[in-house]
Amino acid sequence: MNVDSIRVVMINTSHPGNIGAAARVMKNMGLMRLYLVEPKHFPNYEATAMASGADDLLLKAKVCSSLEEALEGCHLVLGTTARERKLQHEFIDAREAGVLAMKEASTQEVALVFGRERTGLTNEEVGLCHKLINIPTNPDYQSLNVASAVQIVTYEIMMAMGGFKKQAEKDSDNSIDYASSDNMERFYQHLQETLVEIDFLHLEQSPQLMPKLRNIYNRARLKQEEVNILRGILNKTQKQGV
Repeated sequence: MNVDSIRVVMINTSHPGNIGAAARVMKNMGLMRLYLVEPKHFPNYEATAMASGADDLLLKAKVCSSLEEALEGCHLVLGTTARERKLQHEFIDAREAGVLAMKEASTQEVALVFGRERTGLTNEEVGLCHKLINIPTNPDYQSLNVASAVQIVTYEIMMAMGGFKKQAEKDSDNSIDYASSDNMERFYQHLQETLVEIDFLHLEQSPQLMPKLRNIYNRARLKQEEVNILRGILNKTQKQGV
């Protein structure tokens, strides 16, 4: 999966703050390619202020004179719209779009297209899209800020990718020094000896106690450092019992 193959395209954005806010949420979600089609005011200090640390995306943003130019090289174009149209386009939700975008981005270029703040995409621009993304909103108040729409769709892409937290947890799991099975066996033997010494465990009377204790510690999947701590406690307990 390659997020570098995904570009966000914003058309004719009138408020530069929306461009900066979109750049900010893009960087939050790991997307770095921003295309701007005839923005009203860009570059602009409001865009930089709203980017809040995502200035690098603004500096690298490609300004285009047409949507066709912004879509050059793309094999999948997903357009966002809040209005239902009598067109043959397939409508998908943001979650479906995230999964599809990540799947396609592994082998080809993908574009996410966001229209004007007030009027969205024209019929001609819709005609350049393969599928349309509809973000459900309150029927009594359907005004969704364009940067918020970018946030929703790019979030779903990040989640389709597995999520940064999940990936970080996987990377962290790989680096954790878990106790080996042989060290765990030594710990269990040490634990049993100590429990017998302090007269807590009677093997003949409570044959299921040690298996139950094993289950507790096995579920916890102890780190080696934790085993060392527990064995230190057992050593101290044995000395106190002498």
